[in-house]
Amino acid sequence: MHVPHGARRPGAPRVTLLTEGTYPHSHGGVSVWCDQLVTGMPDLGFDVVAVTGTGREPVVWDIPAHVDRVVSVPMWGPAPEGRLPRGRERSRLEAAYERFVTALLDPRAEAGFGPALYRMARAAADGRLSPFLRGDRAIGILTAVWNRPGLAVREARPTVHDAVTATALLEHALRPLAAPCPEQGVAHAVSGGVAVLPGLAALERHGVPLLLTEHGVYLRERYLGYRTAPYPWPVKALVLGFFRLLAEETYRRAALITPGNRYNRLWEEQGGAAPESIRTVYNGVDPAAFPPAGPEPSEPVLSWAGRVDPIKDLETLIRAFALVRAELPAARLRLFGGTPRGGEAYRERCEALAAQLGHGDAVTFEGRVEDIKDAYAAGNVVMLSSISEGFPFTLIEAMSCGRATVSTDVGGVREAVGGTGLVVPPRDPAAMAAAALELLGDAGRRRAMGEAARLRVIEQFTLRQTIDTFRSIYLELSAFGAAAVPAAADGEPFTAVGAAPVGSATG
Repeated sequence: MHVPHGARRPGAPRVTLLTEGTYPHSHGGVSVWCDQLVTGMPDLGFDVVAVTGTGREPVVWDIPAHVDRVVSVPMWGPAPEGRLPRGRERSRLEAAYERFVTALLDPRAEAGFGPALYRMARAAADGRLSPFLRGDRAIGILTAVWNRPGLAVREARPTVHDAVTATALLEHALRPLAAPCPEQGVAHAVSGGVAVLPGLAALERHGVPLLLTEHGVYLRERYLGYRTAPYPWPVKALVLGFFRLLAEETYRRAALITPGNRYNRLWEEQGGAAPESIRTVYNGVDPAAFPPAGPEPSEPVLSWAGRVDPIKDLETLIRAFALVRAELPAARLRLFGGTPRGGEAYRERCEALAAQLGHGDAVTFEGRVEDIKDAYAAGNVVMLSSISEGFPFTLIEAMSCGRATVSTDVGGVREAVGGTGLVVPPRDPAAMAAAALELLGDAGRRRAMGEAARLRVIEQFTLRQTIDTFRSIYLELSAFGAAAVPAAADGEPFTAVGAAPVGSATG
């Protein structure tokens, strides 16, 4: 996709956004954040390299004129074209791949991960990596490595079938290495994981500085997801080893890391990021776009907004609602948000749980709502039940709308809420129900919390602050390259020069 240039400032940096499963092919929090970032800087040039599912996903956002390219990198579509390497090239790739899988399985060999990855990236750029990983030789290398004496995975007696499965998963995960990588400006990965691969290749090949913004902790979410994945342990060990070492390589090599909350910072430091390379930059909303929601519904309603996904743990929310309804028979639970492709079974499971608990008539899946403000206005209390979050947009949007909230204590939730909402442990229906009943039973407290929540957003979490901060970061990284810029003292949230300081009142 190519669109004409907008009115850009001469010498303005080029920014390549690296995304996975989000902008511009889906709706939701991170996609909203990307759209705000791009549309908020019409004087800069942008490209987007988007890791997608099949490559058939439609573009669902209006792409501004200053976005020159949107490149889709399908992980699960048809196999990429290319040919097997031959001769010396094949030998070098085989050696790199053996070093790569050894690093994933043997803690003593982890230093080989980066060099092997970059050698494989060169093969991917030439169209050689994917055909190699789909061949028997790659499977044979893995089989030989994980049957070496002394490796823990050997005790699980991995089979050839396990090797076929694991190699296929790696082949799909490494497909983004073949994407066109930026040659100038700044590569901005808006999540960890496979979206970062083109950025690491650009850093290695062209010296393009890499900026990483993690909204959730990608590695933690992979651990959560693979816990119940239907793979044998040797397969999980290999794939999770890949995600862990990829996270550590990214944290070490990024010019700057801008988590949306301090919770993510702990994971990043533990993963090897230098403290001085991390700056907290909070997500922001436009308070004018999310004004006070107005009158509450006359009957008790709990509302929720987001994508229907296991990470959002709607099952705990439904179980909590059953406890609420035992006390308030007139209560309703309204769930707003789309179901991603592939998530239909999870939604059906949630609907079945509501029916099984005897509350199918009071739990409604409303689908995507035209105006997300309507989702927050629909409830007396807005709920968030996730088991993993970064700095959730739905929460600060609901706060801007002046609604009281009950949220799980994950990621940056407590930082966002402060004292303006109730925070409960994740996966705890009883605690969630008790908090919801506490607020549903006290209209005065709900009103006071909602007013305090909106004021907190206006003072600390505005979109203008976010845009100004990232504009400054883009300019500095582009000017000084991968050497980056001086860190904010003590890891405090970074404020752009000339921007409203974090904590000051802005409209």
